[in-house]
Amino acid sequence: MRVLVCIDDTDNLDSKGTGEIAEAIAKGIEKQGWGKSYGITRHQLLVHPDIPYTSHNSAMCFPVMTTELHLQDIISYAQDLLEQECAEGSDPGLCVCVPQLLSNQSLLTDFGYTAKQFVLTKDEAYDLAARLNIHLSEHGGTGQGVIGALAGAGLRLGGNDGRFKGKLKIDTPDNTIRVGDILSNYPVDLVQSLDGQVLNKSEVIRLGEKVKKVLLRDKSVVLVYRDKAENGAPCWKTCTKQQLRVY
Repeated sequence: MRVLVCIDDTDNLDSKGTGEIAEAIAKGIEKQGWGKSYGITRHQLLVHPDIPYTSHNSAMCFPVMTTELHLQDIISYAQDLLEQECAEGSDPGLCVCVPQLLSNQSLLTDFGYTAKQFVLTKDEAYDLAARLNIHLSEHGGTGQGVIGALAGAGLRLGGNDGRFKGKLKIDTPDNTIRVGDILSNYPVDLVQSLDGQVLNKSEVIRLGEKVKKVLLRDKSVVLVYRDKAENGAPCWKTCTKQQLRVY
């Protein structure tokens, strides 16, 4: 059974980040033997004066493969860890949902995309969670983080939003690598260009300063763009941080 765990508004500018807390929850679930977690994604939500947030207004979400037997264990563990780790002045929220049990998945994904463009309320979040039988809880402060937690789960469910936490540590002598070697040796499903062209395994790409993955079509993807090599020849290069901000 695939379960989505999403948290939001747990940090401030000086505290442990939301991504670190999500990682601690994921590792704890595995350590307890309740399931296997997979890549954490960061989902950027609307930044607006009417929305209280402590740093960047982004939610962190990850899937867990588990069984119904351990669903409540996962919820309780995440709740306890949130209350232990959340920063002063934060308004943390937790969402745990089982996609296969949702009566209408599009309602959840639509909520996620709406939260990237418009100001939503706690009442709207709780109403939708109740309608879809999704666990949604607040763990301090005003509890406004429930909005982002629900939205982040919807965006992860949609499979076309978010950057994976961390970077790929690829070390090569000439700072280039074949696509096939990336696919064989790293947790990457596809390498594709910004305009959607999927690169074949024989193509070579140049590595930028930081190689990060994004979530597209429910796959982990390394994005590249057309650049020029030192000799002026065209080449593929991994995208810059600025280029990835839209994901």
